[in-house]
Amino acid sequence: MKHAFAFLALSLAFNASASGAGSLTAYAMFMQADWVVKSVMLMLVAASIACWAVFITKQKQIKAARDRLAHLLAQSRQQDDLSQLNKSHALEAQLVEEVIIEMAWGAENNATAEGVKERSLQRMKTRVDEFTDGLTQGTGSLASIGSTAPFIGLFGTVWGIMNSFIGIAATNSTNLAVVAPGIAEALLATALGLVAAIPAVLMYNHFTRHIALYRKQLGALSSQLLVLAGRQLELR
Repeated sequence: MKHAFAFLALSLAFNASASGAGSLTAYAMFMQADWVVKSVMLMLVAASIACWAVFITKQKQIKAARDRLAHLLAQSRQQDDLSQLNKSHALEAQLVEEVIIEMAWGAENNATAEGVKERSLQRMKTRVDEFTDGLTQGTGSLASIGSTAPFIGLFGTVWGIMNSFIGIAATNSTNLAVVAPGIAEALLATALGLVAAIPAVLMYNHFTRHIALYRKQLGALSSQLLVLAGRQLELR
C-alpha cells in the first residue's frame, strides 16, 4: 500500500511537471533560488559528476588489475620455474622479480633457504602495499563526498527556508502559493545532496570490497611463489 501511494505521488508530480501545470520544475526552482542555494546545488552536481568519473576510472583499473593477477596466479600453478613467470609484463610480476633477486643474493652468499624465503616474503609484502595503495587512490574522495554531501545540501535547505520566512515577513502573507516555491527550492538542495551522497557511499563500499579481494589474490600469489622458491632452493 505504501509503495502504491509513493508511485501515485511520483506519477502526479511527473504529470504536473510535464503538462506545465506550474513552475515548480527542477530547472525552474534552480533558476529562482537564492545565489547561495544555487552555489550549493552546483557544488553538489559537480560532486556527483566527480563520483561517477572516479567510479568509471577505478572500475576499469581494478578490473584490469584483478584480471592480470588471476592470469599470473594461474600460470604460477602450472610452472615450476620462477624465471618463466618473470617474463610476464604484468605489474604484479614484480613479486616474482623480488623473489628471484633474493634467491640470487642467497646463492651468492650461501644463505639458508629459510632466510631467503623470509626476506622474499618481506619484499613481496612491501610490493603488495604499493599495489593496493595505488588502487585506493581516488576512493577517499568518494568517502568524503558521501559523508559531507548531505550536510552541504542541508545547509542549502536551511538557507533557502530562512529566505522563505524572510519573504513571508516582508509580504505579510502566509498564503501557501507564496511559501511553497521557496521551501521547494530549499528542499531541492537536500535532494541533490542525497543524490550525490548515496551513490558515493555505495561506490566506496564496492571498491573497498574489490580492493580487499585483490589484496587477497596477491597474498595467494605470494604464497605460491614461496612454494616455487622453496622447491628450487631445495634442489640447489
